[in-house]
Parts: sequence; structure tokens; C-alpha cells
Amino acid sequence: MAAAIRNDTTRFGGFASLSMHNATEAAQELRRAVNELGFLGAMLNDFQQSGPDNTTLLYYDQPEYDEFWQAVTELDVPIYFHPRSNIAQVQTLLFDHAPFLKGPSEEYAVTLANHILGIDERRLARNGPNGLMMQRNVTSYWHTNIYETTSGNFATPLLEFHMGQIGIDRILFSVDYPFVLIPEGEAWVESLKDVLNEKDLLSLKRGLAMELLHLED
Repeated sequence: MAAAIRNDTTRFGGFASLSMHNATEAAQELRRAVNELGFLGAMLNDFQQSGPDNTTLLYYDQPEYDEFWQAVTELDVPIYFHPRSNIAQVQTLLFDHAPFLKGPSEEYAVTLANHILGIDERRLARNGPNGLMMQRNVTSYWHTNIYETTSGNFATPLLEFHMGQIGIDRILFSVDYPFVLIPEGEAWVESLKDVLNEKDLLSLKRGLAMELLHLED
């Protein structure tokens, strides 16, 4: 991919796709992708399958991944988390103990940004055996550590809700092609002229992406 876009980096940029089986190797590959290939960051699924039968699930909030996140911090590049469909092992954990449950509980992951804003922050932030060990309220991290993209969800009321909760300066426009067609995204974002002022619309379209990806450095 680096070779394919090298002649037109004013139009195209790339994210590295990393194997996350080993944090040291993932950090080394990220550094190579950014420093040597000119990539702008990396895209990861939300967990890594491992082991001889792929049933060991690796999550990146464990201490062994601190080395990887240190590399991300030093390079100052974004990591894009892309949700994946539940594998059979996860699906079994979700439903086998409660056969009376019906429906896709993984929908919570798909619309996490909507649901997380409505969760009782005090319960999540409480230190203790029944709470998450967090230094701040959960939604505050959307203001300092997390960005989100429209990712083909072209519902203007939903955008307005997210703007009210986390601010337009944490939201980037994206299309999610080929699942959503580019002309659909173009038509929607142009319709926002009646919703956003000129500065915020430019930020959504390209300004925030240029800042986050260091496109003018």
C-alpha cells in the first residue's frame, strides 16, 4: 500500500494493520510503518485471537501492552479501533449461560458511543470490586483521549446529540465505503450547512483530520 500511494500523498494516506500477538513486535512495526513508510497511524480490531486454536483472546488494556502504547505516545499518531463481529467463543459466553436471552447483545458495542453517555458515571468511576478502576469519569475521556467518526451513520439528529455531549471538536466525518456509498456521504455532509456554522463544518469535513493526522506538519 505504501508503494501505491507514495506518488500522491497529498490525496492518500495509510493506516498500518498490525498483528497484536506480541506488544514488542507491534510497537516495532508501528514505528517502521510511521517513520519509514509514512503511514499516519494504525487500525486495530478490538481484540486479537491467539493460541494454537485461536481461542485465547488478547485485549490491549493489559500491562504487557504498555510498551505498544508508549510507542503510540512517542509517535503521536492515532489508533483506530474497528469493531469486529463476535466469534463463536464470544457468542457462547454471551448466550450459553442464559438461553432465554434473545437478540444481538453485541449491538451495545456497535453503538457504544451512544450508550456510554447514558451510563451512571459515578458507578463506573467508583474504585472497588464492583466498579472500574478509573481516575476520572468515563465520559470525560471522550474530551481528552477519544475521537469518533460518523462512519457512514448519516443521521443528523444523532450528530447533534453527540455534538452536545462531546463537542464537534471530537468528531470526524467518514463514509465507511464500500458499505456506504461515497455520494451518500457527500450529500449528507453538504446538507449540514443548515446545521453547522462554517468553521465547525470545515472541522468536521477535514480540519480536525488534518490536525489529528499532522497533515500540515
